[in-house]
Amino acid sequence: MAEEDRGRVGGRAAFPCGYRQTRTALRRMARARQRRRWLVEAVVAVAFLTAVVTYLGTEQHSGPREETAVIPGPPDRGRPALPSRGVEPPGADAVTPGLQPRQRPPSPSPSPTPSPSKPAAGPQLTVSRGEVPALVDLTAVGTVDWVHWGLLGADTPVRKRNGSGEIRDEGGRGDRDSYSNNPEAYAWRDGTPVQSASGTTSGVYTCDEGNGFVLTVAGNGELRTVRLYAGLWMARGRLDVRLSTGGPTSTLRMEDPHTEQTAEFTIRFRAPRGAKLLMTWTVEESFGDCGNVGVQAVALR
Repeated sequence: MAEEDRGRVGGRAAFPCGYRQTRTALRRMARARQRRRWLVEAVVAVAFLTAVVTYLGTEQHSGPREETAVIPGPPDRGRPALPSRGVEPPGADAVTPGLQPRQRPPSPSPSPTPSPSKPAAGPQLTVSRGEVPALVDLTAVGTVDWVHWGLLGADTPVRKRNGSGEIRDEGGRGDRDSYSNNPEAYAWRDGTPVQSASGTTSGVYTCDEGNGFVLTVAGNGELRTVRLYAGLWMARGRLDVRLSTGGPTSTLRMEDPHTEQTAEFTIRFRAPRGAKLLMTWTVEESFGDCGNVGVQAVALR
């Protein structure tokens, strides 16, 4: 107990001088080791940061890069055949391993597409009026058929020899008479029963209101042209034109209360085969004794 008390100095234990030096050295060594550890950690951190910055720097680009992967394919030596599984799918171009390439058989020639049939043309009818030439050549204007009235009397017309016969006189109301003082003349070279005429001024007429002529021309499904040469004397004449199948109609009037007047009516029509163009030329009003309408000829081409 006394020895322990001698070893204490001012409440502290007394240690030899060598012991104190040893503790100081240990502290220095510990601090040195700590500084070296910090230095290593700092170097490692700097190296890590340098690596990160370097990596990030290599990934910077001035603009977006387009990555394109090109997959090489087999040489183009014809498209390979597909395995037999019934009908070959149209447009199948996949390569099947183990099969030899072949040329695709030529496509069959396309079947000719039938042209759409044109719809049947509907009925058509137009009528116009013009002056009669001083001399009408029926052979020229009636290449298909023509008829002339008056040269052989009121009841016997002259027709085109070997004509189509499609112009018909269907009669009409009133008695007919022939005359031979028409203002215009008519000629032909292919007539029957009179073979030719160099310029006849004959025609037929009928008097009084409601009387007149009914003439027809057969249709054939094509557009046809008819010329009606007609006139009047001291009357108002009315021309009604229609198709036997119905459809468009046309009415024209012409009058002269004092003397005579003539006209060339040009009629263009289309009617089916078996149908007819009907022309009715009548006295709508008489302005004197025997006011009348007359007919000289009809031509078809």
